[in-house]
Order: sequence, then structure tokens, then C-alpha cells
Amino acid sequence: MIPLQSKPAPAKTKTIPYGRQDISQADIDAVLAVLQSDFLTQGPAIERFEKKVAAYCGAKYAVAVSNATAALHIACLSLGLGDGVEGKKKRLWTSPNTFVASANCGRYCGAIVDFVDIDPKTYNISLEALEAKLKAAEKTGTLPDILIPVHFSGQSVDMEKIGALAKQYGFKVIEDAAHAIGGKYQGKPVGNCAYSDITTFSFHPVKIITTAEGGMALTNDEALYQRLLLLRSHGITRDPKMLEAEAPAPWHYEQLTLGFNYRMTDIQAALGESQMDRLDAFVEKRHALVKRYNDSLAGLPMTLPWQLPETYSAYHLYVIRLKLDAITLSHREVFDRLRALGIGINLHYIPVHTQPDYQRLGFSWGDFPQAERYYQEAISLPLYSELSDVDQDRVIASLKEILGA
Repeated sequence: MIPLQSKPAPAKTKTIPYGRQDISQADIDAVLAVLQSDFLTQGPAIERFEKKVAAYCGAKYAVAVSNATAALHIACLSLGLGDGVEGKKKRLWTSPNTFVASANCGRYCGAIVDFVDIDPKTYNISLEALEAKLKAAEKTGTLPDILIPVHFSGQSVDMEKIGALAKQYGFKVIEDAAHAIGGKYQGKPVGNCAYSDITTFSFHPVKIITTAEGGMALTNDEALYQRLLLLRSHGITRDPKMLEAEAPAPWHYEQLTLGFNYRMTDIQAALGESQMDRLDAFVEKRHALVKRYNDSLAGLPMTLPWQLPETYSAYHLYVIRLKLDAITLSHREVFDRLRALGIGINLHYIPVHTQPDYQRLGFSWGDFPQAERYYQEAISLPLYSELSDVDQDRVIASLKEILGA
């Protein structure tokens, strides 16, 4: 009797992710070197990584932390956002088109959080909307203490104008540059803090460089730097110049403020330091991929990313906006069909003010119409340094098939 032959299972379509890390043998060797060393945390790799990032960006100081949310949190605290008194809370404004951490960091400090609608071309905070909101807030005594402009997708906000408004209205500025390491503004690296008090970076695996998890805060202000260092590690110091005790014992340390355990490990820092050697190459490859997208998708019923002339984006994301009035499919249908074809698209972001937790604070749909309209049309296409031409062509072909082009 001849046994029945089962049919081979159909080959599973490879899913192309929207982003992923790029790990080299040099990265692996750097991590192994730390594993074989005397320090796994709070060792020399941390300072080397901090100095490398600061030197690249042109900032005086850098403080590595466990993640970018931690960087935002201690940045807010170092600028006094947690010092509000009962009945007179401090205020933080940011963009609704961001990950929730950009707003949550203010709430961690007990501050009142509000948003400024986005520019429909850059998807960054709208300077026109910001200026109008500042004028109105000045009359009611509700000006922000801190503004967090978000460099969405890797493109810098027009920081010179932000800096001028900060001086005029008396608020501090934290650049949320989670997407933007390797980018430039006015020909200089994002992170130099020329128009801000602090800049924060993210090193999550889908970002431009990675430490697996990790973040960093940069500043040119030594007092802020010392404050960030304290807040990163329980508020504790052994620095003789900072201790309050006279003639302390060799084992002596002091908690000078209420801090956190936001330290980065040497393992992570070694990976980050190694990745920095390829940062420019990563960004150049992303620009090449963006050009291929722009050339291939031109003419389709969608809006392609637009760049301010004075910016050089790090291109963490490549976001298209569907022209829904020109196609028969809905936003959800296009999204689902791309996912079904193995295209790992995503959506950045659901406007923060529409989250249930924020709606319970009094926000609602309709508050920031530009961010809401953007959300209803946006799709983030795959973009990462190892994305091959073959895989990118598959993304492009899938879009053309679905849109009937």
C-alpha cells in the first residue's frame, strides 16, 4: 500500500517590520568585552558612551539613563517642574502627536499637562498655534513652565523660533529628540542644546542607534548636569565637594535629594558606544531609502513626508498620509491589507489627548484637529538601515496593488 503524501504547507510570507536594530560583530565584541571585565554597571563604559554622544552632538554634558522616559522625567525635575506648591501647580506643554511619555513626564512631577496642535506639513508642533496659545495664556496667567517640542520622525522643530519664544515668555525647553540622533538643524547636530536647556534621546531597538533599552539627557549647563546625575542614582553622591558632613568616613555617602534608580548598565553603554561608530552611515542609508520611497510613490493618492529647508532629518520614521477622498478604501482597510501581505506597517501616533487616561483629565476629540486628522490618515512604512531594496520594492508594490495604481 502506497502511503498518502501530504501536501507541503504553503510558505509563510516573510513579514517586513517597520523598524529593527542593526547589530554588527563589532557591537557583539564590545558587549562581550564588558561581560569579561570587572564592571557590568556603574563602570567606565558609561562615561565613554556619554562623552562620545556629547562630542558628536556638540554638547558639554551627557547623562546616560535606563530609557528615554527616565531622561524626560529627570530633565523635568532638574528644571524645577516638581517644585510646584499646593494650589499653584506648574505647567508643561507638548505635542499631541507623540508617544505618551512626552506628556507623562510632566504628570510624574505633579504638573498640569497641555498640548499644542501640530503643523500639517511637518507633523511637529505648530509654531503659529504655539504663539497664539502663549499670547492667550499670558493674559490668564497660565503660561507653561516647560515646553517639550518633539522632533517627530527625526526632523527638528524650528528651534531658533522656539528659543526666541522661550526668552519672550519665560519658559524652559526640553527637546524630545527620541527620533532624531544623527539629524541636524541649521547644519549642526540635534542635541547641541543651542536653543534649549536639555535634549533627550532614545536608544530603543527601533531607533537610529540602540542600547537595547536606554536614553540620554544632554545639556550645556553644569548645574543641570550635576542635578541630572543626582536624580539618575537615588539622589546619592560620594563627591566630597557636595557632601554636607564634615570629615566624612571613607564609606560615607549622602542622599541629597529624592532620586531614582535610572542607571544604564555598562553592557548597554558598550553597545551604544559601538553603534555610534555607524551613526552617520545609518542615517545616510535611511536617506537613500527615503529617496527610493519618494521616487516610487510619487503620484499615488498620498502625501509624502515634507522637510523644512534648515533641517536634515534622522528619518526614524517614514510616514505617508492617505488621500482618503481619492481612494475607495478606508484608512483601516489599507492598513489591514498591507499587514495581510506581510508588510509590518505601524501608526505613529494616536494623539495623546485622545487616550482614555487623558480624557479623564478633561481632554476630548476635537481639541487638536490637525493632530486628529493626521492620525486618521497616517501610516508608517518600514524604514531601517538593513531594509533591502528587494524588501522595499515589495512594500512599494504592495501599496500600488492595494491602491490600484
